[in-house]
Amino acid sequence: MELNGKCALVTGSSRGIGKTIALTLAGYGADTAVNYVDDEEKINFNDALKVTGEITSHGDKAVMYESDVSDFESVQRMVEAVRHDFGRIDILINNAAILRDRTLKKMSLDEWRSVIDINLTGVFNCCRAVIEYMIDNAWGRIVTISSISGQTGFFGQTNYAASKAGIMGFTKSLAREVASKNITVNAIAPGIVETEMAKQIPENVRQEFLKQIPMGRFAQPEEIAEVVAFLVSDRAAYITGQTIHVNGGWYM
Repeated sequence: MELNGKCALVTGSSRGIGKTIALTLAGYGADTAVNYVDDEEKINFNDALKVTGEITSHGDKAVMYESDVSDFESVQRMVEAVRHDFGRIDILINNAAILRDRTLKKMSLDEWRSVIDINLTGVFNCCRAVIEYMIDNAWGRIVTISSISGQTGFFGQTNYAASKAGIMGFTKSLAREVASKNITVNAIAPGIVETEMAKQIPENVRQEFLKQIPMGRFAQPEEIAEVVAFLVSDRAAYITGQTIHVNGGWYM
């Protein structure tokens, strides 16, 4: 799955699944734009710096970019900077997302809006910012990270489930619009993935989830990243408009 000569922008790639995706695509030869959002403690900055350093230490090219994907103008500035530095954007991985879990009865408007703005509107912002360049180049790959929550729904996740289900519909529609331009648009819906976020799940809840997964375990980030790598490669050139469920057989 050679990606030499391609440039990949991975949103939310300072940690978690996004970090592993960025490292994996770089390992296949892609130049990598590492995205993070600024925070007061500079944790995201430092994490993004580590990811970028790990990529460049292997002789691959990577540059880090600060941008809040929920801010359209911020995304436009990031995309222009990536194009300036790399000369192109061939691959977009929409990974940036947040959780603000709460039952609807107790959910605030801010908790609803922040999740929708980042998880769903952020996908629009990033796709809108790159799609004209991909059309002009007559080649592009877009992969968005959805979730099993968008398929099944989970208690306390009306905001998150709505955002992730929206991604699936968005993916199908955009795929139809750009298929004739040699651009594929797909989504991946993981189950629970062993990241720092998953480690915060109480043990009793983890055990209940595991009972519903035929494979009896959660996914490793690398297992998601390798599916992403396949979808952005030429081997997947005839796959578009699809949501690939990577969940160990977990269907509810």
